[in-house]
Amino acid sequence: MTNLELGFWSFPVLLLLILARAPIGLAMLLCGGGGLWLATGSPNMILAKLKTEPFSAFSTYSLSIIPMFLLMGQFATLGGMSTALFRAAESLLGHRRGGLGMAAVGACAGFGAICGSSLATAATMGQVALPELRRAGWSGGLATATLAAGGTLGILIPPSVVLVLYAVLTEQNVAKLFMAAFVPGVLATLGYMLVIRLYLACHPAEAGTIPRIGWRLRLRALLAVWPVLAIFLLVVFGIYDGWFTPTEGAAIGAAGTGLVALASGRLGWSGLKAAIMATASGTAMVFFIVLGAAIFNSFLALTQVPQTLSAWVIAAGLPPYGVLALILLVYLLLGMVMDSLSMILLTIPIFFPVMASLDFGLAPEEMAIWFGVLVLIVVEIGLITPPVGMNLFVLAGLDPDTPVTATYRRVIWFVAADLARVCLLAAFPAIVLFAIRESA
Repeated sequence: MTNLELGFWSFPVLLLLILARAPIGLAMLLCGGGGLWLATGSPNMILAKLKTEPFSAFSTYSLSIIPMFLLMGQFATLGGMSTALFRAAESLLGHRRGGLGMAAVGACAGFGAICGSSLATAATMGQVALPELRRAGWSGGLATATLAAGGTLGILIPPSVVLVLYAVLTEQNVAKLFMAAFVPGVLATLGYMLVIRLYLACHPAEAGTIPRIGWRLRLRALLAVWPVLAIFLLVVFGIYDGWFTPTEGAAIGAAGTGLVALASGRLGWSGLKAAIMATASGTAMVFFIVLGAAIFNSFLALTQVPQTLSAWVIAAGLPPYGVLALILLVYLLLGMVMDSLSMILLTIPIFFPVMASLDFGLAPEEMAIWFGVLVLIVVEIGLITPPVGMNLFVLAGLDPDTPVTATYRRVIWFVAADLARVCLLAAFPAIVLFAIRESA
């Protein structure tokens, strides 16, 4: 068997390990390590990689953003920011048809702006909003589908852990990627709200409303979210305007949310310890996946799989948008069995060189940023796509009385909105690149 054949056979082996419930990072590490051994006929290569790769991968300065954003999300939860966001949105929209679900989506977008993790957003906002939705008469399937879809805004609204990893893999500017993802994030939020309204126009009995809240209580609820708004504006616009680097912005955001949590009286020593341990656990998981992907991608580079695919695409004569459609379709299929971080780390070293070889009428940096946002959106769809949509499982755990199939039937409406948004942004790259071009 040639090295190239060995490289292609590694993919079904990897999928079998994943389906056997092996941790994603371990599966990639085993495939990469075993592949290097078979390709070279000696364990020396894998031993050398295990000696040098952890240091070279984990010492990347940009990766230090990840624990900072995870800690920021932990402090935001402890500080009651998720509850404040939902109460504010609920006071404005809760009395309208579908308004409570729209409020939950808006709160997810706000929490995503200070969290960067989809699963954390879905879990946190699910704990806050799900009881309120159920008390207001929302069906379990619609409530869980709404919150699962809203949770995906955690990785789309900047800051985003997935975008940080994409920037590291493709050597792009993190700040520009954050800027480019902002408008698609707003479109996603508005699209989800529209889906709720359309669904309830067809099934009005599946949701109730709450009484209208007076303006004095609304104002009080809105004033309670000023820390979230202040931290978001400081971090995001500070990064955009060059006041500090993305890593420094993440540290400032973590410190700011920590101070808010401390001022609220909810952050004691036990809470601080729990936040640090949760951050350490989440960071270790991400970094182990990064290590496994680094070993696996070293094996793929040795077997020339990425270069062979690029050459095959060029020789096939497919139009650039045809290649893009195939790549995005692969992401949709992988999203049914893999998590977002694993997909990014596994596929970007393969697909990005293919995209870089095609002419979309964009500058190389613009193409990289546009492609990154499209990939982010399709990866986000995988989080709510059956059978292995991670956000769906999170919400199923929070509402065990609702059958997962009921959530599946309703979340398809949100998936359709996501697919329509992908087509829009693919057809009109200027929507993604507008903010970058204006700031140039």
